[in-house]
Amino acid sequence: MILYFSGTGNSEYVAKRIAKMSGDVVVNLFEKIRSKDYGDLYSEKPWVVVAPIYAWRIPKIVEEWLLWTKLNGNKDIYFVTTCGESCGNAGSYAKQLSADKKMNFKGFTTLVMPENYIAMFSAPEEKEAIDIIDRQEKRISTIGRYVKANRSFPREKIGVMEKMMSGIVNDVFYPAFVHAKKFYATDACISCGVCETLCPLDNIHMVDGKPVWGNNCTHCMACICKCPKEAIEYGKISVGKPRYTCPKEV
Repeated sequence: MILYFSGTGNSEYVAKRIAKMSGDVVVNLFEKIRSKDYGDLYSEKPWVVVAPIYAWRIPKIVEEWLLWTKLNGNKDIYFVTTCGESCGNAGSYAKQLSADKKMNFKGFTTLVMPENYIAMFSAPEEKEAIDIIDRQEKRISTIGRYVKANRSFPREKIGVMEKMMSGIVNDVFYPAFVHAKKFYATDACISCGVCETLCPLDNIHMVDGKPVWGNNCTHCMACICKCPKEAIEYGKISVGKPRYTCPKEV
């Protein structure tokens, strides 16, 4: 079973590509996390977790969901991640998570996909985004073959800087930057409520026709990037930047 978490579509695309090759089913963790569904799951095939990298590790809300949810049946688990540049030492934390769940860690790998974190960076235009994804297609196919054959991923070398980014820097980054304080809706908002529906943490609520953000945010960028009117901004840094959703479908 392939479990994926995806704010703007990169990890969803990868998950569905792997599923197409392996003949497995996919489960969207956005819905599971939003509804606080920690019910037991069962799979005869290996588990594959596909998620983005947030601050050089898999998202904390994905880690928490995995710790609270029983994955029955097959005890092998893979981790496939997507990032804009570097995954740091995220693989070591995924390996420890596997051990905590008493599962067989089959490896960790990452794919460099189009940047979507417009709270800090600029996302590419559609043509550039497609080119970036196309350059990863061969690797996605290779990953799919490893999963289908139940082979462990090759180990990736990790340096001192990567360890620091996923450790000390991650510990500082989350409380300092991962919050919803800077999100706001402009006059272009049409009160459609899409952002409220999308939020995996149920952190957005419509008040007098405008979205209001609470304190529980994971910076998935779903609300700002999937607003049909581009009416959501993140302080001044997002103004004028292209929004990003994965331009390819399986």
